[in-house]
Amino acid sequence: MGTAATDLPRPRGLAATWWWPKPQVGNTHPGATSPLGMVSACAYSGAYPTGYGRYAKNTEGVPEEMFDRLQASGFTHFQQSGTGAIRKYYNYVRVTPMLEPLDALGQAWPLHDEVATAGYYAATLDTGVRCEITVGEKVAVHRYTFPEHRNARVVIDLSCGGLDIEIGRTVPLRAQAESMGHGRAQGTVVMEGVPLSVYLEVDSPGWRQMLWYDRRLIDGGTRLDFDSIRHTTLRPFGMLFMGPVAAGQTVEVRLGFSLRGCDQARQNLERECWLAQPGFDEVHAATRVRWAQHVDRVQVDGGTPARRTVMATALYHSLIKPCFADDESPFWPTSGPYAFDICTMWDIYKTQLPLLAAIVPHRASDLLESLIRVCEEEGNFPIGYRMARGADRFFRQASALAHTALADAHALGRPGVDWSWALAHMVDDLRRLYGEDFFEHGLVHPISHTLDLAYAYHCTAQVARALNDQRLADDLDRRSRQWVNAFDPATGLLRDSEFYEGGKWNYSFRLLHDMASRIALAGGDTAFVDKLDRFFGFGAAPVVQPGRRPPLTEMAAGYALHRFEGLNNEPDMEAPWAYHYAGRPDRTAQVVKSALTWQFGTGPGGLPGNDDSGGLSSWYVWASLGLFPVAGQSLFLINTPAFERAAIRVGDEEFVIETTGHRETPIGVDGVDAEPAPQYVQSATFNGEPLHTTHLNAADVHRGGRLHLRLGPRPSGWGCESRPPSLPAPRASPKENP
Repeated sequence: MGTAATDLPRPRGLAATWWWPKPQVGNTHPGATSPLGMVSACAYSGAYPTGYGRYAKNTEGVPEEMFDRLQASGFTHFQQSGTGAIRKYYNYVRVTPMLEPLDALGQAWPLHDEVATAGYYAATLDTGVRCEITVGEKVAVHRYTFPEHRNARVVIDLSCGGLDIEIGRTVPLRAQAESMGHGRAQGTVVMEGVPLSVYLEVDSPGWRQMLWYDRRLIDGGTRLDFDSIRHTTLRPFGMLFMGPVAAGQTVEVRLGFSLRGCDQARQNLERECWLAQPGFDEVHAATRVRWAQHVDRVQVDGGTPARRTVMATALYHSLIKPCFADDESPFWPTSGPYAFDICTMWDIYKTQLPLLAAIVPHRASDLLESLIRVCEEEGNFPIGYRMARGADRFFRQASALAHTALADAHALGRPGVDWSWALAHMVDDLRRLYGEDFFEHGLVHPISHTLDLAYAYHCTAQVARALNDQRLADDLDRRSRQWVNAFDPATGLLRDSEFYEGGKWNYSFRLLHDMASRIALAGGDTAFVDKLDRFFGFGAAPVVQPGRRPPLTEMAAGYALHRFEGLNNEPDMEAPWAYHYAGRPDRTAQVVKSALTWQFGTGPGGLPGNDDSGGLSSWYVWASLGLFPVAGQSLFLINTPAFERAAIRVGDEEFVIETTGHRETPIGVDGVDAEPAPQYVQSATFNGEPLHTTHLNAADVHRGGRLHLRLGPRPSGWGCESRPPSLPAPRASPKENP
């Protein structure tokens, strides 16, 4: 699901009015992964952006095909998940089973009979070699079943990296490789300033093994060293194992990875592969158990088979990233968690991070500890963080996003964080990059950064106040109210500015910490709802989505609609819940129902856009449960769930959402005249007591409990009067005015 261009039934009703300018492709891959593990492995074609598949680089509309078939030149390790133009794309240590001479390395063969399950990937190359891959947390195991051949080969290419697209190639800076005899070898390549080490064993008795360089064997050579490599001087290099095989004979390749040298890579392999016996089945079984333990933390009852499939896959995609490499940081010597592939923090901080905090809280705490250490070592909380070194911090996208997760964790009393030290970094980070202008003027362009920074000040103020630093908290709180400077009182929308992947309408309906004042600024409930209705297309005519290579005129006309971009753009993910703050939870129910119905499907084209490291899939999980986390405010908003009953294992507790009067509806309901009518909450109880508000404190959810929702076919008065909490109205000083 999500590995191919978007292919969903033509929407009807409200969803038909939404316009999606960003790439219409999920950009996921079907390779083997372990829950939040360090290593992934997948067939490698060189296509954008995961290295798997058929598509060329694209930033809007339907992706163009780079290849006319599914193909692979081998199998690589470390992939992005659902990202777009992330700029660096991994795909390191390519393993290729071959029947041809070494000169054919890099040739791509068609893929047949693909199979993908959690922790497992298999396909057959056109050469007749059946290829299976599984991974552990820090290891990968390949199993190749060959046809009869007198000189089969398994080739390890240490020079591989990136994609076969313009500026997509990643070239090692330095490298060394060593053949150790008896089916063993090791090597280190420095990619993007990170030393990636691999220790490997090939279970192929009687085969020869050699090093190679520039597709030529180095007979008798046991070591290669490269002190400096440039794009212009790069020649492929690696290891080769070759010998005769009988029909159906299997060869197993076991690889341990580390960011701290070959010795630790060997130890990682020994720890997970039990080298006294073949490792594939054991590693696969252990990873399958880990996946079951993670995915089983969310259980749903009811729902059509298709909806249950989408839900399970969304939960799976939500648990692939970030990657945790415990005790593996190449940048500081101490033990502890090291997390990377937090590549799209601006997508995941309001959906995926709260999901991790709920169902894998120990890993959420590990992530925060790692982010604090990154800030300590590099000077900033990262906006995006890859397995790389350098200043590529994605600062254009957003500012100070880690503060939301830190504030939520502190409010929940999460252990394992030195909060005084965390607060020091939170405060310092507020004044870096765009934060300097915000501190001086109370306003910064791009204007969305004004909202980011004001919200981060609010989050930091909550931590400071809880730590009894009242003077600091008061100052932070005062500056947090400068969000008002970003808005034009004449329009009730954001001021004109440049925007990253969106426009002022997309960003104007974010869930701020003072939504009561935000709504008043727009002219009150009625005026605010009118603007939301226009944004979501109520009463508007259907639109046509961009196709391949959409012309500039078509894109300009689409942007001029100022329309909700469905779930194709991350700024829009929280906007449906803005209705809650204006006393219209019925509108939230309508929008979310349309999105769940029309924007997700079960096939390879089942996502409306980039999954963004699990940010989109996490949205689906929360929306299906009838909850939405307001990150940074320790708050959940309540909406109609997609399932009759659901249970979330939150730490050691269970939070249950159950319904009365729930009606099942399919997804992608093609062949009907209208979309299924939404259902609305008529009344609610929490732990048996009447609940008149449309929200719950996050602590109540994390403590476990039972939320019961009575549903009906028409809007009710439930939640119309009692609004989610907001701060007092801001009082801007003259200096803070734009």
